[in-house]
Amino acid sequence: MLRLNGFVGYALRRAQGVIFADFTDTLAELRLRPVQFAVLTLISQNPGASPSRVSLALGIQKANFVLTIAELEKRGLVVRRKSASDGRSFKLDLSARGRRVLARAAELQSAHEARVTARLGPRGREQLLELLGKLSELN
Repeated sequence: MLRLNGFVGYALRRAQGVIFADFTDTLAELRLRPVQFAVLTLISQNPGASPSRVSLALGIQKANFVLTIAELEKRGLVVRRKSASDGRSFKLDLSARGRRVLARAAELQSAHEARVTARLGPRGREQLLELLGKLSELN
C-alpha cells in the first residue's frame, strides 16, 4: 500500500483538516464559521478598517469577502459605514452584538486551542508554530 504520511504536504493537510473540523464544531453553537471568527477578530483589533484591508490581511478574495461581510452585517454583527474622508470607501466596525458574539467565540477558541495544546504539549505547540512560520515564508 502506498504511504503518504511521509510527505510534509499530505501530513499538513490531514492535520489541518482535523484542526479545522474541531474548530468548526467548536463555533457551531454561535453559527459562526472559522473565517467569520477571523474577520470579527481582525475588525475588533482594527476598528474602522476598510474591507479591502481586512480581506488582504486574511488573504480572502474580494468577491468572497463581500459575501462574508454581507452575512455578518445581516446577522447584526458587523456595521459597514461610508468613510467620512472618502465617500467611495467603507469602514467596518463590530456592533454591540458582534462584540458579545466575538467574546463568546474567543472563549470557545481558547478551549479549542487548549485541546490542541494538550495533544502537542506546550513545547510542541511552540515548535509547530515556529515550523509553520518557516513554511509560510516559502513564497
